Amino acid sequence: MSSHKFCARFVTSVLFFCSIVATTVKAQSFGFGCLGFVGGYGGFSYQEYKPTGLNDYINVFNGIRSDSLVSPMENFGKAQGYRVGLNFFRAKVESFVLTTKGYYQSVSEEHEALEKHASGTRSTTMKLEMRNWGIGVDLGISITNWISWKVVDGALNFNNITLTNTENLTGAETIVKKYKTKSTNLGYSIGTGFILEVIDEYLSIEGVAAYTRLSIDNLQMDDGTLLTQNETTTEPMTNFINAGGFNAVIQLNVGFPL
Repeated sequence: MSSHKFCARFVTSVLFFCSIVATTVKAQSFGFGCLGFVGGYGGFSYQEYKPTGLNDYINVFNGIRSDSLVSPMENFGKAQGYRVGLNFFRAKVESFVLTTKGYYQSVSEEHEALEKHASGTRSTTMKLEMRNWGIGVDLGISITNWISWKVVDGALNFNNITLTNTENLTGAETIVKKYKTKSTNLGYSIGTGFILEVIDEYLSIEGVAAYTRLSIDNLQMDDGTLLTQNETTTEPMTNFINAGGFNAVIQLNVGFPL
């Protein structure tokens, strides 16, 4: 079974289980809200990934300019930013905590190379931005009245990637090239974490550590021009990002009873 099919079946199964619990468990099991809690959240997100194709491009970039580089371009692989979203449904069922959620995440990474020439200075900046919408579920267990362990946290992610290349040369016009994914890319994340209650049910701090699957073959400009393997060839890149990696999120949740 492919990883995409496994993840889809997993999320569907947990959603089904959540709906059964929501309709069968007595109201008093949910505390103040007879149907559970809904709320929003926001926080910091850190994402590791493996951009093999992009880093190969950068290695050739640095090699071509080795005689003039004052500061070489660093490799990519660690992005950070923010995540905001909604907990559509969160409820305690005896010692279990069930949540269905949706979110928007934006993380980025930027590096710059600096060259010195007789005619002036050239700076080249590359900025990679990863934006995604996600929908997911998690199942946790209450350890104490204040701490819950998120045993499984799973989500489907709909990713869009942008790479912006900006060149500035002394006395010349700035050149900006922007490459994007051809279409929305599907990925997923599986992880675990904790929930620390600050004000029971209404305010909590949540942390998640997960593995994120991500794979992007190529990017293109608005006119259809494909990103090449490097500056010395016209062959299109086929492994821009070949794997995802570790993802960590720390967020603040605010809940309201239904």
